[in-house]
This record gives sequence, structure tokens and C-alpha cells, in this order.
Amino acid sequence: MSFLHARCSPLASCAKSLILAWCSPSLSYAQWWTCSGNTCLTDCHLSPLQMTPGELALASGNHTPVTQFILLGFSSYPELQQLLFVTFLLIYAMTVMGNLGMMALIFTDSRLHSPMYFFLSVLSFLDICYSSVVTPKLLVNFLASDKTISFEGCVVQLTFFVVHVTAESFLLASMAYDRFVAICQPLHYGSIMTKETCLQLVAASYAFGGANSAIQTGNVFALPFCGPNQVTHYFCDIPPLLRLACANTATAGVVLYIFSALVTLLPAAVILTSYSLVLVAIGRMRSAAGREKALSTCASHFLAIAIFYGTVVFTYVQPHGSTNDTNGQIVSVFYTIIIPMLNPFIYSLRNKEVKDALQRKLQVSIFPC
Repeated sequence: MSFLHARCSPLASCAKSLILAWCSPSLSYAQWWTCSGNTCLTDCHLSPLQMTPGELALASGNHTPVTQFILLGFSSYPELQQLLFVTFLLIYAMTVMGNLGMMALIFTDSRLHSPMYFFLSVLSFLDICYSSVVTPKLLVNFLASDKTISFEGCVVQLTFFVVHVTAESFLLASMAYDRFVAICQPLHYGSIMTKETCLQLVAASYAFGGANSAIQTGNVFALPFCGPNQVTHYFCDIPPLLRLACANTATAGVVLYIFSALVTLLPAAVILTSYSLVLVAIGRMRSAAGREKALSTCASHFLAIAIFYGTVVFTYVQPHGSTNDTNGQIVSVFYTIIIPMLNPFIYSLRNKEVKDALQRKLQVSIFPC
């Protein structure tokens, strides 16, 4: 902070004080002029008009290393904590039971041993994994006064979350390609979608997930964190963490934007192309029953895909810092908690083969003889 004495013009002596403020893309400044008689005192310093917590710490000279983060989550609604706990606990229980039930049904019913249901079982596994990375800590924080997570725990949470979300993005593209081959090239389906091909597609999805996770996690935690440690989110997500970094995050924001676009828009392009060709093929079908079955299957797939990609793109594929924390949290709830719960129902309620398999299992369980 610096103080300068200056001679004021007669016009300035008429004012008790004058505040001037101006902003740069990353910092904001304010200048106070206080005049008495013909003498003015100016106080020029940084102002938190548009600065992130990390920039404020950097400007103030606070370089204390962060050893833990505080996940604020939904703490701004203290009167709703118990209600939110019960709500999210029920959602998480339905997620785990629904997806485990789907996996068990597919593995135990030989009629469902096909590429489409193999991919569906992997999707259920991914939904359980990335929902379990986020939800248990959220549930604990609803009831606990200590909402901290260690620095290392934050790294681990973000790493596994990005792995599974990215893998799901590419898996959905594989599922769309499978439907394209099944409907548009039915005579070659068995020779194209072999067991080896399916395993390779799943392995590639995880490989992309691991690569994107390494890049994104390294991109975030290569930055210094000093002083501010309150994450305005219910888990360690990238945008709120970047706002806490005590450094220029412009490059990190560009990296986030580019790689998030790659892992969402490329699979989305495959999906849109596949389903466009599928719709054309369905329109040419002569059998009304076959057309209805194909439309039913594809409609359920496309609904789940639209919700997933829409929320992910809103969160990550836009300029760094262009969304506020509240909107980010609300949108994140959809793809981290709601969608993993809905997927088993979306893919099964309008699928006759899954409903028939479930009915057979229930009949065997209730009437074993």
C-alpha cells in the first residue's frame, strides 16, 4: 500500500472523497482520493472487485501451502441439510441397487449375452464407480461439521472421477456404433461386433479416460495453492479448484476447454452420425414391429445420452470462469448423481428383452418349482 500527497485543483477541494476504479482481465484496482483543503491523499491498492480467491491471496502475499480443502457444497442451505441427506441417500441407494441389478441380470441370463447388453453392463459399472467417487463424501458432509478433504484426497477424487466420466463418454459412442451396425448392417453384425472388438472398445474407453485424467489432474495440481481452500462445490471439480490457484490460470483454463471439448464433442459426433443413419434405416423398414422395436431402443439410448452430454458440455466446454458456482453445482448434480440412477431405468423400461429377462428371474425366485 502506498500513500502519495498531491496538490489538488480548486475543483478537487470541493469533494470530500473520490473513488476511482479500473480492471484488467485478471486483477482489479481501486484508488481512493481524500481531500482536505488544497491537499489530497491517495490510497491505491488491489480491490476484490473481480478477483478470484487465489488471485487475492497472490496479491496479498499469502503463500501458505494448502494441505486440505473445505467442500462447501450445499452448506448455504443449513435448514435443508437433513432433507438433502435423505434425498441423496435414497438416490445413491437406487443407483447402486439398480446398476448392480442390471449387471447381475445381464450376466446370469444367457439371452442377454450380446454386445449391446455387454456395453450396458459396463455402463452400469461406470455409473456405480463415478457416483461412488462423489456421493459418499457428499452424504458425510451433510451431517458433519468438518467438511474438509485432504489435498491428497482431493487429487484422488478428481483423478478417479475424470477417468470414469471420460470412459463413459467414449463408451456411449461405442454403444451408438453398436446400434448402427445392428440396424444398418444386420447381416454383418456378428462378424463386426465380435467379443474381441467389444473388449477393445471398452479398453479404449478406459485408455482415453486414463489419459484425460492424467492431463486434467496434472493441469490443475501443477498450479500452486496458497491460503484459500474453500471449494464452492460438493466435490473436487476442476473449475472451482482453478479459482483457488495462486497463479495465472488462463493456460489451465484453455487446457480444460480443449480436452473437455475433445472427450465430449468427438464421441457426440460419432453418436449423432450413428443415430442419424439409424433413423434413416428405420424409416426404410417395412415391418412395423421391427420399426417400433428399433425406435424404442434408440429413443431410450438417445435420451440418456442427451442428458449426459448436455450437462457435461455446460460445465466444462465453455470459456474458463464464465459460469457461476451455484449453476455449476446444480448442473453437476445431474451428471454425477441423477443420471447414474436413471440409466438402468431408461435402458430397461422400454426394452422388451430386459423386461422379459427380469420377469423370468422373478418367476424363478418366487416359484422355484
